Amino acid sequence: MNTRYIKKLVSLVVVAALAVACGDDLTDTNVNPNEALHPQPDYLLTNAIKASVDTYWGVDNNMNSTLLFVQHLAKIQYTDPDRYRYTNTSFESTWKGFYSVGLADLAEITTLAEESGNDNYKGVALILRSWLFASLTDLYGAVPYRYAIQITDQLAPAYDGQDVVYGGILDDLKTAVELLDPEGDAIAGDILYNGNIANWIKFGNALRLRYALRIADQAEDKAREVITDLQGEPIISSNDELARLVYASSPNQNPIALNFETRNDYRVSRTMVETLRTLSDPRLPVFASPTEATTPEVYIGVPNGLTNDAASDLGLTKTSKPGSYFLRSDAPGVVLSYSEVLFNLAEAVEREFMTGDAEALYEQAITASLQQFGVTNTTVIDDYLDQPAVQYNAANYRESIGTQKWIALFGQGPEAFSEWRRLDYPQLTPAVNGVLAGKIPVRFIYPGSEQSLNGKSYRDAVNVQGTDALTTRLWFDKQ
Repeated sequence: MNTRYIKKLVSLVVVAALAVACGDDLTDTNVNPNEALHPQPDYLLTNAIKASVDTYWGVDNNMNSTLLFVQHLAKIQYTDPDRYRYTNTSFESTWKGFYSVGLADLAEITTLAEESGNDNYKGVALILRSWLFASLTDLYGAVPYRYAIQITDQLAPAYDGQDVVYGGILDDLKTAVELLDPEGDAIAGDILYNGNIANWIKFGNALRLRYALRIADQAEDKAREVITDLQGEPIISSNDELARLVYASSPNQNPIALNFETRNDYRVSRTMVETLRTLSDPRLPVFASPTEATTPEVYIGVPNGLTNDAASDLGLTKTSKPGSYFLRSDAPGVVLSYSEVLFNLAEAVEREFMTGDAEALYEQAITASLQQFGVTNTTVIDDYLDQPAVQYNAANYRESIGTQKWIALFGQGPEAFSEWRRLDYPQLTPAVNGVLAGKIPVRFIYPGSEQSLNGKSYRDAVNVQGTDALTTRLWFDKQ
C-alpha cells in the first residue's frame, strides 16, 4: 500500500526541483494539450468502479482463493492454491488494487465534490469507499482504515480492528444515503447505475443491511439499531436494481472470461455440482458446462485439493468448466444481488430485528436467484421450492439461508466466503490434500509489502488479532 505513496512523494519532490531549476523557462510549450490539467470526477469514478470490480472478481481475490475456499470452483491444473498453499505475495494484488487505485480515486472524488458542492458525487464515493473497506476487513481482518489514504500525513497508517471498521462503515453508509438526492446535481462516469441516484440510495441501504448482519453475532445491539433504522427505507427490490458492472468485449471483458481465454486451470467443484444434482437444481446447467468428452454424467465436478498428478488423471475434457453464462466476455460482475437482499431480510426477521415473514422472504430470495440466472418457468421454480430439502427450516435458519445463499452467490467468491464463515453453512469438507491440518482458510494473510513498509503497524495488528495465518478466525466470525 505504501509503495504508491512513496513514489508519489518522490515524484512531487522531483517536480519541485525541476521547477526551481527551470525557473521562468517553463512556458506553454511544456504543456501536453491532450492531458487534463485537473482531475475530473467522472473519469475518476469510471476508473474506481472498473478497477475495483475487476479486483473483486479477479483471479487472486476470487478464482484463486475465495471461490476455492467455498468450493464453488476447484483446480484441474497448478493445484497448490486448492491445497491452501499461499505465500505473503499471494494476496498482494487485492490489497494494492483496493487501496492504491479504488480508494485513492474515491478520495480524490470526495475532495473534488467538496470543492464543487456536488453532494451526489460525494455520496456515491462514500458508498463505494465503504464497500471497499468492508471487502478488505472481510478478507484480512484488521486493516488501515481511519488513517488510510492520507498521503502527506500517514505514510505508515495504524490498523483498526474489525469492530472499528464495520462501525465506521455503517455510520458512513447512513451519511452517504442522506447526502444523495435524485433531484440534485447530476453525476457522470457512473458505469454501475448510469447516474441513477435513486438506485445508489437503494444500494447504500442494501449494504447497510449486509454489514449490520455481518456484525450481528458480535454486536447485536448495533445490528438491531441499523436494521430498525432501515425499515421503510428504499432498498434494492428487483433484479433490475442489483449492483453489477456489465462488462463488454475485449479489453473490457469479465475477469473470469478473460482468464479462460488463455488458461484452463479451473473447473466447477464437485461439492457444488453434487449439491445441485441432489436438489435437481435448475441452475446446474447455468453454473457448469457439459464435459467436452462423453461421460456417464453430463456435468462432472472436481474434488477440491487434488495433487497435480491426481488432477491430471481426471482429464481436462472429462470435467466441467464454469457455465457459458460466466465465460461470456459481457458476463456481469455482481457486487450485490436482489436475492442477497431478500436472504438478508429473511434473516433479519428471524433474528427479530424487524417484522415480516421469514419463510416468504426466503422463498422470494431463491426465486430471485433462479430468475437472475435465467430460470423463469414458474412450474420449475415452484417444484424446486416444494422439495423438503429446499423448504425453510425456522429451527435452523442458518442452514436454510446459508446453504441457499451459498448457491445463489456462485461466482461471487468474496461474499460467499464471508457468509459461509458467518453462518457456518453449508458444512464443507476441507481440501483432500490440504496443508492446514484439516482446516479451511478463514482469512487472507497480509501482503509482504506491509511487513516491510508498514512494519510496526503490521506487528501491532497481529499482536491484537492473532497470528498472521490463514486459519486465524476474525472478529465477526464468532462461531
